[in-house]
Amino acid sequence: MKALKYFAVAAVIFSVVACNSSKPAGVAKDLVPTKGEIDTISYLVGINFGSFIKGYNLGDLNFTEIKKGIDDFVNSKGNQRDSNFVKQFKINPEVMNMAMQSFIEKRAAYTGAINKAEQAKYFDEVKKMPGVESSESGLCYLIKEPGSDVKPGPQDTVYVHYKLSLKDGTVIEEVPEGEDPVMLTLNRVIPGWTEGLQLLGEGGKATLYVPAELGYGERGSNAIEPNTPLVFDITLDSIKPYVEPVTE
Repeated sequence: MKALKYFAVAAVIFSVVACNSSKPAGVAKDLVPTKGEIDTISYLVGINFGSFIKGYNLGDLNFTEIKKGIDDFVNSKGNQRDSNFVKQFKINPEVMNMAMQSFIEKRAAYTGAINKAEQAKYFDEVKKMPGVESSESGLCYLIKEPGSDVKPGPQDTVYVHYKLSLKDGTVIEEVPEGEDPVMLTLNRVIPGWTEGLQLLGEGGKATLYVPAELGYGERGSNAIEPNTPLVFDITLDSIKPYVEPVTE
């Protein structure tokens, strides 16, 4: 429904633009938008569309067809609630949700297949790096500083500083030293963290090479594509042990 809602919003924007494009005689000139104002709104509408395209990871679209769709809607006639209204368009806008969903799923599957193949090659190289160890789950890790003998359990809460990167070094998010640490409970994070943090003592530092299967999997998350391996540089500042709730 989000896609169709966006179409409706865009429709309103372009309808307003179309209605205000003419300048009837007698209208006060100070009520007519200036060229600068028109250019500003035009640019912001472009950003809005760009955000939509990028947010849905639609890839390289045909901008000629985008322009044609805009022109067709701006020049359309009649009431949008009329069943005949959609017949003015080459493709019925009412199929947008279904078409968008199919397109997005196909792109995600394609991206996921490529990333999965690249991940296998990446971990072949990671395992050759000095000091890197791997577990049966597929997690690879480099213990830089082991920390104390106190290690978290699978239900403990930890306070950490970390940097999340993609395999090419692109930083996705970071809680650097000097800022307040993040509080996380190990049974409520991705499996790679649940396993990896238990290898580290309080005060220790490590790099976790997390395969997609122990991360965000085939679906991905926000800026993380499907089947994307993740690299976490982590400092385990402190541990708050899990306390079993008291039942009366």
